[in-house]
Amino acid sequence: MTRSIACLLIGLALSACGGATASSSSVSPTPGQPFDVIIEGGRIIDGTGNAWYPGDIGVRGDRIAAVTPAGMLRGARATRRIDASDRVVAPGFIDIQSHSRGNFLGDGDGRVVSKVSMGVTTEIMGEASTNAPVADEFAEPGRRFSGPRAFGEWLDAMASHGGSVNMGSFVGATTIRVLGMNETMGPADPLAMVRMQEAVDNAMKDGAFGIGSALIYPPGNFASTAELVAINEAAARHGGVYITHMRSEADQFLEAIDEAIDIGVRAGVPVEIFHLKAGGRRNWHKAAMAVAKIDSARAAGVDVQANMYPYTAGGTGLTACFPPWASADGKLFDNLAEAATRQRIRSEIENQTEEWENLCNLATPQGVLLLGFDKPENRKYMGRYLADVADEVGKDWIDTAFDLVLDERQRIGTIYFMMSEENVAMQIGQPWMKFGTDAGGIDPVTADGLAHPRAYGTFTRILGKYVREEGATTLEEAVRKMSSAVATRLHIRDRGLIEEGFFADIVVFDPETVSDRATYEKPHQLSVGIDHVLVNGTAVWENGRHTGAMPGRVVRGPGWTGWQR
Repeated sequence: MTRSIACLLIGLALSACGGATASSSSVSPTPGQPFDVIIEGGRIIDGTGNAWYPGDIGVRGDRIAAVTPAGMLRGARATRRIDASDRVVAPGFIDIQSHSRGNFLGDGDGRVVSKVSMGVTTEIMGEASTNAPVADEFAEPGRRFSGPRAFGEWLDAMASHGGSVNMGSFVGATTIRVLGMNETMGPADPLAMVRMQEAVDNAMKDGAFGIGSALIYPPGNFASTAELVAINEAAARHGGVYITHMRSEADQFLEAIDEAIDIGVRAGVPVEIFHLKAGGRRNWHKAAMAVAKIDSARAAGVDVQANMYPYTAGGTGLTACFPPWASADGKLFDNLAEAATRQRIRSEIENQTEEWENLCNLATPQGVLLLGFDKPENRKYMGRYLADVADEVGKDWIDTAFDLVLDERQRIGTIYFMMSEENVAMQIGQPWMKFGTDAGGIDPVTADGLAHPRAYGTFTRILGKYVREEGATTLEEAVRKMSSAVATRLHIRDRGLIEEGFFADIVVFDPETVSDRATYEKPHQLSVGIDHVLVNGTAVWENGRHTGAMPGRVVRGPGWTGWQR
């Protein structure tokens, strides 16, 4: 047997065999220096998209100190050893669309159990709304922050509270809009625009990754294209990204992509599209057209990318079925209670004259699953479809929705079944795709009510269903999209790769069993197959249990003035 064939058979990229080592570094571990953790014998998928290779990883403190061919750390001293035989060792997953803001303040549960149990080590927030910057009159001690450095104060407050994962955020476009214009409709006046741009400028200096919008919800959708260009120009000066829940994901889906690209080009910012999807059966054919549009823009030199969750249903409030003007100036409940205005809202739903996204029409009342009720007398409707509830109360779906929202005086969490399974798989395979849960962290032990299963299963569903079972993408590509693709997109430093010198955010999982278990009917079920999760070198998840540790840190964007240059 020749020496080269022998090297191939044992699968080791040893320098003695004439090849480069698996690690990007050529530094060998120093025999006298012990490691805090050694992960040995696993298949390393390093986050670059490269093929897996067998190797060992040594961790000292919060950093990866050594990445070596398999067996080279066998004799090294370590406080703890993790046997990763038959397991994949990968960078921790970065959730680009998190809603865990409440977990990291006040009495929030910073352990974010549902997230770490599926391998998430960093959460990025900021779709539409953030806890800062708000007007002085809306500030709440420890929860909402006002003033010129409010965004940084919010990040610091989350760091002080603690979390099991790293946390960072965009600045919410709706928060910026309300700061300048309250909840009124109409274009921003010059003074309001100056105030909004200054607030964005400060948020970027404090570490925001850019601006995050949600343009189907009032008052965020009161912003014009020109206004969004103007505030993004302020973010552009600090390397910001514009990330958007577009103005339409259905009937005006392609036009909404055009607007997002237009904002990015005019403002000089990269564009990232939240949860890319074609909603409603009549729009399913547009998914391929949307991919082609993004590919075409990229071929022309426009930096536009997207992310998604791997489900055919979206989740938001029941109020997404009402025209935006009904919520102007914070008067939705008053408008629903007043007969003439209520009839006007009904007429707009039945005979839509304005461009807005009616999710009830897209999903049909038979595809609208009601989740979040506060009043005990209404909790009997939890987990039931709007059409069924309407039949029970003897009203049409419109009046039923009106009455429920008015009685609850809240948006009522709702799941809308609108997407195609074929499109989900097709989109997962796109090279510019990334993934986000569009959910906050939940502890199934204390969970009350229902939730979208994406809060528990987004990343493990991709690894199990779409990689292992369906082959929609490779395991190496899936890991890249979950880790380094997000870190690169947002300029997050020293995370997203298994590489010496990077922070030790590491996931160890079984590629043969990793899977989601959460369903729409029974969502509060943790994923399986994730054996170990380390955040900054500290174990937060071990063999199906949370350790209770909260070693997470704040991550900040490239405009943060605290960077040493």
